Amino acid sequence: MLRVDTKKLETVAILSLHGRIVNGETESLRTAVDSLGGVRKVILDLADVDTVDAGGLGLLLTLRERTQTQGIAFELMNIGKWVSRVLQVSHLDSVFQIASVVEFFPASSHHRRPAMPRLASCA
Repeated sequence: MLRVDTKKLETVAILSLHGRIVNGETESLRTAVDSLGGVRKVILDLADVDTVDAGGLGLLLTLRERTQTQGIAFELMNIGKWVSRVLQVSHLDSVFQIASVVEFFPASSHHRRPAMPRLASCA
């Protein structure tokens, strides 16, 4: 069973998916995306997804198309090794916009504390 947790940050919706994006288990994802209002970008966080089948890929393509026709950006984030391989084999890695956490939160990468200098030993 696919579980979807939705977080909205102003006009960006991040949907964290948990489980498998496979035929017969995707209705929760479709419902979650369809119920979003007032967003300019939808990001699917796939960190906890380990399987995607043809039906799941079809839904991802449908959701991408539907959001983009409404002027809403659609991205995937935190793609695991196996899901990445499925996207590569199906040549969909060039179709989907794939974001990294650094791209999504660029400010946090610029505000890191500087490393402490090494102190020489007095002994």
